[in-house]
Amino acid sequence: MSKPQPVFPANRHALYEEHGYSAAIRSGDLLFVSGQVGSRTDGTPEPDFARQVELAFDNLRATLAAAGCGLDDIIDVTTFHTDPENQFGTIMAVKQAVFPKAPYPNWTAVGVTWLAGFDFEIKVVARVPNAG
Repeated sequence: MSKPQPVFPANRHALYEEHGYSAAIRSGDLLFVSGQVGSRTDGTPEPDFARQVELAFDNLRATLAAAGCGLDDIIDVTTFHTDPENQFGTIMAVKQAVFPKAPYPNWTAVGVTWLAGFDFEIKVVARVPNAG
């Protein structure tokens, strides 16, 4: 069995190094992506909530791409929300644009009280295509 390999998207490595974790870990044909937030290039939270959700998906796409994956390779999603009841409509609009048709990935949404200044976070497990 091969050793798990860290994956980092371009231009974001310093943020992961600063906080001591990998953007994703590839193990065999699976990719485990750490929580992605709607941060701007300097790492600060995007203040507009809808844009923050869009940026989280942009950051997710970049991490997936660094491992040779895309959104269609996602099999499991967990999202974290600071105010699920009031954020649901915005999140669903972005989700429907990102995943416009079936088959959809598994999805678990969790309400939380703190996300280090962010209001939305997404983590996924994906299958790496052509992994072996």
